[in-house]
Amino acid sequence: MAAHGKLRRERGLQPEYDAQVKEMRWQLSEQLHCLELQGELRRDLLQELAEFMRRRAEVELEYSRGLDKLAERFTSRSGRLGGSSQEQQSFRKEPTLLSPLHCWAVLLEHTRQQSRESAALSEVLAGPLAQRLSHISEDVGRIVKKSKDLVQQLQAELLEVVSELQTTKKMYHVYHSESMNAETKLREAERQEEKRSGRSALSTTTTTSATTTTTTTTVETGPHRKSSLKKGGRLVEKRQAKYLEHKLKCTKARNEYLLSLASVNAAISNYYLHDILDLMDCCDTGFHLALEQALRSYTAAESRTQTSQMQGLGSLEEALEALDPPGDKAKVLEVHAMAFCPPLRFEYQPHEDDEVAEVLIEMELWDEILPRAQNIQSRLDQKTIETEEVNKTLKATLKALLEAVASEDGDILDSLQASPSTESLKSTSSDPGTRQTGRRRNQQQETETFYITKLQEYLSGRSILSKLQAKHEKLQEAIQQGNKEKQETSRTQCTERKFHKSHPPHPRFQYNQRLFGGDLEKFIQSSGQPVPLVVESCIRFINLNGEDPLEKGCTVHDLDSVAGVLKLYFRSLEPPLFPLDMFNELLASAGMASWRASLGSQSWS
Repeated sequence: MAAHGKLRRERGLQPEYDAQVKEMRWQLSEQLHCLELQGELRRDLLQELAEFMRRRAEVELEYSRGLDKLAERFTSRSGRLGGSSQEQQSFRKEPTLLSPLHCWAVLLEHTRQQSRESAALSEVLAGPLAQRLSHISEDVGRIVKKSKDLVQQLQAELLEVVSELQTTKKMYHVYHSESMNAETKLREAERQEEKRSGRSALSTTTTTSATTTTTTTTVETGPHRKSSLKKGGRLVEKRQAKYLEHKLKCTKARNEYLLSLASVNAAISNYYLHDILDLMDCCDTGFHLALEQALRSYTAAESRTQTSQMQGLGSLEEALEALDPPGDKAKVLEVHAMAFCPPLRFEYQPHEDDEVAEVLIEMELWDEILPRAQNIQSRLDQKTIETEEVNKTLKATLKALLEAVASEDGDILDSLQASPSTESLKSTSSDPGTRQTGRRRNQQQETETFYITKLQEYLSGRSILSKLQAKHEKLQEAIQQGNKEKQETSRTQCTERKFHKSHPPHPRFQYNQRLFGGDLEKFIQSSGQPVPLVVESCIRFINLNGEDPLEKGCTVHDLDSVAGVLKLYFRSLEPPLFPLDMFNELLASAGMASWRASLGSQSWS
C-alpha cells in the first residue's frame, strides 16, 4: 500500500514537471521570436531612416532649386528699383553705393548661399548617408541571423540536458521503485520468518508440558519443522541480497539524478543570466555605434548648414547696422549731380544800356525803403519764431512715428516668440491682438498725415524765411551803400572832373577798328598792340595800385572805376571773348565747380 501511495505521489509530480518543461520550451521559443522581432525592428528602422534621408534629400534639392530660382529671378530684374538711367544702372552694378541696396544684395547672396548649402545637404543625405544606413541594415540582418543560429544551438543543448535530466529522473524513479518493492518483500519475508519462529517456540513448549504425547508423534513432526525454518531463512537472505542490490542501484540513480539536476539548473541559470544576454549583445553588435555615427554625420551636415545660415544672417545683420540715411542721401546727390546740383544763379539782365546791377536808394526813396526794411525785419523775426515752433512739433511727430514703426516690427518678433509654429501663427489671425494692430496702424496713418502736414508747413516757412532774409540783406546792403555814397559823392565828382580834363578823348580815326564794342583780333592787328593799352593799364593799376601810364598829374585814384572800365571793355567786345558755341559747356563746368566747392564746405543732413 505504501508503494502504491508513493507511486501516486510520483505520478502527481510528473504533470508539474512536464508543465515546467513545457513552460521553458515556450520561453525559448519566445526568445527566438523576440530576437527576430528586434532584428526586424532594427532593419525596418534603418530602412525607414534611409528612405527618410532620400525623401529629405529630395525636399532639400527642391528647396535649393526654389531658392536659386527665387534669387535669380530678383537678381535678373532690371529697372525695378527705379528707372533704367545710367546712374541707376551704376547703383545696381555696385549695390554698396546705397545701404538699402547693399542689404538687398546681401539678402539675395544669403539666399543663394542657402540654396548651395541645401544642395550640398541633399547630396550628403541621398548619397553617403543613405548608403551607410543601407549597409548598416545589411550588417544587422547578417549578425541577427548568425546570433539566431547560435541561440538555437544553445537552446537545443539546453533542451538536451533537460531531456537527460528527465531520463535520469525516470531511471531513479524505476530503481527507487524496485528498491522499495525489494524492501517490501524483505519485510514480508522477515514477518513470515518471525511468524514461523514464533510457532516453532510455541510448539516446543506445548510438547514439553504434555505428558501424554507419544514418542512416535514427536519423531514425525520434528524434521518437517526444521526444513520449513531453513527455507524461511534462505528466503530472507535472498530477499535481503536483492534489496541491497536494488538499494545500491537506487543510490547510484539518485546520485546521477541529483548531479544531472544540479547541472541542468546551473545550465539554465547560466543560459538565462549570461548566455541569452550575451547573445542579445551579439545581435546588437555595432548597431548603436553605427547608427550613432550615421546620425552624427547628419547632425554635422545640418550644423554646417546652420553655421552657414548664421554667417549669412550675420552678414545681413552687419548690413542692417550699416544703414546710413545721410550717407545714402550724399551718394544719391553725388550720382545724380546733374539733377540735384543747384542751378546757376540768375544774373541781372539790364535793359538796353542800363548798367546798374544793384539796389540804389535815391534821396526820394529813403522814406519808402526804410519802413519797408523795418517791416521785413519784423516779419522775419515773427516767421523765425513760428518756423522754430513748427520744427519742434515736426521733430516730436517724427519721433512718435518712428516709435510706432518700431513697435509694429516688435509685434512680429513677439508673435514669433509666443507662437513658434505655423498653425499657432494662423490661429492668432483673429485674436484681440490683431484688432489692436489694426488700431495701431490707423494711429500710425494719422501720425503720418500730421507729420506730412507739419513738414509742409516747415518747408513753406523756411522758404519764406529764405526769401525774406535775401530781401532784408539786399536792402541792408543798399542802405549801407547809400550812406556810403552820401559821404563820397563830393569826392567822386571832383575826381571825375579832373580825370576828364587831363584825358581828352582820342579821335575815332586814330585806329581802323573800334576799341570798345569792336573785334579784339582786328584791333590788335590794326593797332600793332599785343595787348590793348586800356587792358594793360587797368590791370597794372589794379594789381600794383600804381599810377596809370595814361594819366599824368592825377593823385586820386578810384579802384572801382578802373575795374568798371575793364569790365565794360570785355563786356562790349563783338564777338565776345568766350565763343558763343562754347557758352553752355563753360556754364555747366562753372556750375559743377561751384557745386563741388559748396558740397565740400557744407554737410548734407
